[in-house]
This record gives sequence, C-alpha cells and structure tokens, in this order.
Amino acid sequence: MNFIATPLKGCYCIEPKIFDDHRGYFMESFNEKTFHEKTGEHIHFVQDNQSFSSKGVLRGLHYQVGEHAQSKLIRVLSGEILDVAVDLRPDSETYGQHLTIVLSSENQKQLFVPKGFAHGFLVLSETATIFYKCDNFYNKESEGGIIYNDPTLNIEWQFDEAELIISEKDAILPTFEKARSAW
Repeated sequence: MNFIATPLKGCYCIEPKIFDDHRGYFMESFNEKTFHEKTGEHIHFVQDNQSFSSKGVLRGLHYQVGEHAQSKLIRVLSGEILDVAVDLRPDSETYGQHLTIVLSSENQKQLFVPKGFAHGFLVLSETATIFYKCDNFYNKESEGGIIYNDPTLNIEWQFDEAELIISEKDAILPTFEKARSAW
C-alpha cells in the first residue's frame, strides 16, 4: 500500500497495490501492522458502516466529540464520490481547512480521516456504495455537524446547489463558527 500524506496533518490517501489478471483482481484494503508502520498511528477499528446513495446525494459534514470521537477509513465499493475532510482541531496549523479527494471503485483509493475532523461526501456517479471503518462506536449524544455550504470553509462541491439532495437534518446544521466544539 502507498500512503500519501495530505496537506491536513494526520489525513492520508491510501492507494492499494492491485494484483489483476484475466480472472479479476486482488488487493489488501487494510492491514493494521502496515498502517501503524506508515502512519505511526495505533488504530483498532471496531465498527464498519456502509451506505448506498444516488447521484447528487450529499451527506455531511459530520463528526463526533469527546470520548466518542472517531477516526474513519473511507472507500468506495461502487461508483464515485467527492470525499471531504475538515480539520476541527483548534491547536492544528490547518484548523478550519479542508481537503477534497475523488474516491471511486475504479481508482480504489481510500481516505483516512483521524479524530478531530468533520467528514462528508457527495455522490458523483449515478449511484455509489461507500464503506468505512470507524475506531469508535457511534454515539448519538456526541454527534456534531457543519452545514455543507458554510461560507468560511467555501468547499467546492462540483455540483449546482439546486441539484444537491440533502437530508433535512444535514440542511439545518450550524456554520463552522457555531458548530459544536470537537475538542
């Protein structure tokens, strides 16, 4: 696996080694030992989540606070998404900055998002199945979020806003400045 540090400290783009032949392909999508060697992080994933969405569905920006904060390893099983991570760590030199990356079943890239980040994605293909590992269990009382079109973050979602499909819950999330503190 190739681990590529992103401009946001602690976030990594992970490109697997894919072995393909006339039968199909094989790849290792996660190896705890390799992950630790490449990142220095001790991650033990305890929950796997999967979602299916149609083109234009935007989910996020979500995070959990306190003892229920989560690191996530995101990959796409089918389709293509624009994946977004936002640094919420007040002591970080990249606090308030975000990154976007296209993840797809074709490029097989993954994004590791550590604790202290908000995460969201937009489906670019007709449909997409997203799979992500979490190192902590979901806790409703610890959830937080930031509105997708926050003017401070100024995320370029690559879609006309009128074409976005957003849940009622996500449509009323607070701005970055008014969001629940992640730490």
